[in-house]
Amino acid sequence: MSTGLPNLTLEDLLKANSPGGSSVLTSVTELSPAGGPHATVAPGRYLTKNGSKPTYNFGIRFIDNEPKISVVIDSGQSQTNRGEEAVNRAREDSFAPLHSILSRIPTIEVDYGGKKYNDLTLPHRGFDAHIRAGKVGDIPVTADESYRAARDSNHTNARALMDLSPYSLVNGSWDATRKSNQGRYRSTLESEIIGILADQSTSNPEPNFSGGARVDPVAASVQLDQKTMTALADAQRHELSKGNYDAIIKEAKSAGKGVTSASRLGLGAIPPTLETLGGVACSQIIRSHVLSFATLRQLRFGLTPEGDIARRAVLAALGLVVMALADDELYIRANCNLVELDYPTVMLDERYGRQRQLAPITVELAGKLLEEAIEHATNVAELDWTGQVFEVVGDPTIIASASDNEAGDE
Repeated sequence: MSTGLPNLTLEDLLKANSPGGSSVLTSVTELSPAGGPHATVAPGRYLTKNGSKPTYNFGIRFIDNEPKISVVIDSGQSQTNRGEEAVNRAREDSFAPLHSILSRIPTIEVDYGGKKYNDLTLPHRGFDAHIRAGKVGDIPVTADESYRAARDSNHTNARALMDLSPYSLVNGSWDATRKSNQGRYRSTLESEIIGILADQSTSNPEPNFSGGARVDPVAASVQLDQKTMTALADAQRHELSKGNYDAIIKEAKSAGKGVTSASRLGLGAIPPTLETLGGVACSQIIRSHVLSFATLRQLRFGLTPEGDIARRAVLAALGLVVMALADDELYIRANCNLVELDYPTVMLDERYGRQRQLAPITVELAGKLLEEAIEHATNVAELDWTGQVFEVVGDPTIIASASDNEAGDE
């Protein structure tokens, strides 16, 4: 990729993470529906505070010096999660770009009898409940010396947390259930994708609706009596969610000596209905990332000023890797296929209203910066990253009670 613009350098990161350095680095990309401007896209769905029906997050944004009605296509938390998933895949895939450097980064891993999760995939990262409920050897994780040191970290000395779970500092974490000394670290990288609605004539935008249907080639309708329905449900009970199973049994009983539809078991056709939220039409779609050096500068690691700066630069480079890998995979959700219209516009704040435009942050550039930052911090900041894994044995009672029922779909 050649844009004629200078690349971000390790020297830039070190300067930005020094007192009085840049506040932020931003990367903004114009996107478009892959099907063309006539195509709609499916934003993230949310449940309202006082209701159970999903809706979209409409709001006002300031675009081209005017307030415009917008919709959140992908929220900040969702974008962060997508970046983390991309990093995790790159760590696990030996043929993926950056595998060698990402495999050096320390992680916390929970093992539920062969199925493993780490602090990249768990929602609260290093402070996640799945970690805290587990054991290291024969002792609870919360009693382990190294884990306690990480939990006792704070902004004045976050070294133990960085050495155990650096993603907790890059993507944010909160040790919310702890009664005291709660670790609270805001994310250094904030990202989102928004759409500007094509119709700006209403202050109360209404979403389109999507038709849903199911065709059963065996039978358009399957009606079963209580005994047969109950027997089928009981045979599959170990695979059905509790809510679905209870609803099937309740409907079968309500039918008495009559029959009821077996649609909850996936049998029979469902006629087309307009009940689910559909896509929205957008005149403009914008993806933005903000990497906050001001946030990183709040962190100290019990080292010399040079050592603190070096470690912040590592975290900044890791944030750039998360951003670049997320950008490389424009995978959002069903019916939300997007393409880039141009290169990202990357700007480095230089204080007092000045900015310097840089070349886009590619995966290759982000990986190079991370490798250089780690080597520099190894020399001046006592960083010793060799792919350490803090292994936790998950509590089997948790996985035994797990269900895939979800309240939302972000």
